[in-house]
Amino acid sequence: MHFLINEWEACYRRELNGKWDLLLRLRLLRGKGSANERKCRKYTTEMAAPGGEALATAHVERRRKGPRRYWEKTSKKDSNGEKSSVEAKQKAKKRRAAWRKRKGNLNGMVVSEAPKCNQEQTQDTSKKDNYGEKSIDGTKQKSTAEEKAAKRSDGKFISGKTDPFPGEAPIPQERLKKFQRGNKFVVPEEIRTKLKNTLTNSQEAADLAQTQAARYDLLLTEDAGFLEGDEGEDTCTISQDDIAEAVDITSGSKYFNLHLTQFGPYRLDYSRTGRHLLLAGRRGHVTCIEWQTKNLMCEMNVMEMVQDIKWLHSEAMFAVAQKKWLYIYDSKGIELHCIKKFNDVLRMQFLPYHFLLATASATGFLQYLDVSVGKEVAAINTKLGRLDVMAQNPYNAVIHLGHPNGTVSLWSPNQKEPLVKMLCHRGGVRSLTVDRTGTYMVTSGLDRKLKVYDIRAFKPLHSYFLPAGASSLSLSQRGLLSASTGDIVQVYRDVWGGGPMTKPYMAHRVRGTVWGVGYCPFEDVLGVGHAEGFTSMIVPGAGEPNFDALDMNPYRSTKQRQEWEVKALLEKVQPELISLDPGLLGTVDQATFEQKHKERVEALGYDPLAAEKFKPRMKKRGRSAAGAVEKRKKKVAHEDQRDVIRKSVEERMEKERKESAKEQLKEKKTALDRFRK
Repeated sequence: MHFLINEWEACYRRELNGKWDLLLRLRLLRGKGSANERKCRKYTTEMAAPGGEALATAHVERRRKGPRRYWEKTSKKDSNGEKSSVEAKQKAKKRRAAWRKRKGNLNGMVVSEAPKCNQEQTQDTSKKDNYGEKSIDGTKQKSTAEEKAAKRSDGKFISGKTDPFPGEAPIPQERLKKFQRGNKFVVPEEIRTKLKNTLTNSQEAADLAQTQAARYDLLLTEDAGFLEGDEGEDTCTISQDDIAEAVDITSGSKYFNLHLTQFGPYRLDYSRTGRHLLLAGRRGHVTCIEWQTKNLMCEMNVMEMVQDIKWLHSEAMFAVAQKKWLYIYDSKGIELHCIKKFNDVLRMQFLPYHFLLATASATGFLQYLDVSVGKEVAAINTKLGRLDVMAQNPYNAVIHLGHPNGTVSLWSPNQKEPLVKMLCHRGGVRSLTVDRTGTYMVTSGLDRKLKVYDIRAFKPLHSYFLPAGASSLSLSQRGLLSASTGDIVQVYRDVWGGGPMTKPYMAHRVRGTVWGVGYCPFEDVLGVGHAEGFTSMIVPGAGEPNFDALDMNPYRSTKQRQEWEVKALLEKVQPELISLDPGLLGTVDQATFEQKHKERVEALGYDPLAAEKFKPRMKKRGRSAAGAVEKRKKKVAHEDQRDVIRKSVEERMEKERKESAKEQLKEKKTALDRFRK
């Protein structure tokens, strides 16, 4: 029964295969048929062979490799040991000849085999192809693209001309000096290799950053422009109304007055982005304004005296020094914190990279508050009386305090004593300010003098006499100095330049006594707070035209501000790193190393680094392994210093012998000792 079923199944398969083969032939004669049908034609004819004999080869062979593309490169041998390209070509030609023969038989034609001599001729004439294939002699021919690249590497163009300016364009030294961040660190030769490599790599990275910044400075097309008068005209005689009429509408709208006569005088503070403005009246009026769009963010009255106001790390929070305690508010005017540890605060400064709020009180205390965690970092009793003059150095975050005895002291939260104490004026200090590079400090005192100091050498550069003195000082990003005297605000240019100042750059009279001045970052605007409200002046050339968007972006969105805040918190600088010279952190403490070496010499009795150490000879058969070398070093370690140790021991014994002899002489008694008192 099983035999009959198998026989019937074999006949049925042969019949089906025969029909399928016939259909294929008809479609091929008509010029039709898909590619898959043409590919499987070989296997269907074999399946249609008469008889039930098993086929010698499998019905489905290994998938053939596709044709090589122009971007693919050929190799001599595959990982499976493939033959050379010549043999592969011969096989391909044989397959093509067999396919032509089979196609001719299907069409009723006879295809004769090509003679071997013709095949050999075709093999001999097969040479390099256009895509970099190997020739018969095994040499690889270069493609046209590779030849062009080789020609270009010689500094020549396709036309054959040479580059008249090869390499990168040179960078002027002045531009490199502009982006220099401190002096180059000289790596000592005696330090360890790992530390030496680290310092070298860091110096190379700093040099690369300086070079790239100087090279791309060409893309910063914006430049600061200053006010220039006609021939024989002083710029200080040009009024703000004339400037506002001459400039465009957007720039002209930056000059405005706020008449606030009820709660003045006013103190002010601009945000670091230059978009928001804080105003605080002495009688309790507090307001937050987006001053460019004149959008009022919040306004309130705290119902008590306000001494100072300051933005924190962003425009979302600000601090107000009220009559008794320190308060923290958000941008909508909601009270967030009341910090009673900070009482009687007169002046405040915020250190943005350390997230520290420094306060100076009427009791003579300098306190630091970490706003990221809400804890007091340091409280220093200066013992110098009332602290109502305060400024910060943006370069190293050192706080400058002015005192009634004419001195200026520099403070850090790490020390209870001042870092530097300078006698600047014969009378009390009224105001002081520091430029953003941390190089110059400008002070004004009751002796009606305005002095410019070089903080690097702590020496005065210039001294100017003002008829009525200066009550408030402020420096812009481009080095313009504003000084207020009564109800007049004067702006000076080239304060620490070559020659002495003879006349102001600009001048403006306000309605009341000036209480505070401040420049807006990235804008040519000077804010003046006075007894009658607030005035925004246009000062050409005051702001920095090119800003660093990664640090402070005036046009950032809410999402960008949130991302920046997270990044700033992760990169927060610890208060322990505040010092006069921030560059000391990357240097090696040579004095400490010398001191340790001296102590080691005193303890051992000899200098272990004076003579060369014992170096064992190189031996074979594993006798120069690390362990064996150390054993040989230990055996002769005492021999190197045997003479030195023997000499030091003899000196010590001689000294002890002399001391014992002196004691024995003292102990001997004679008959006359009884008469000694």
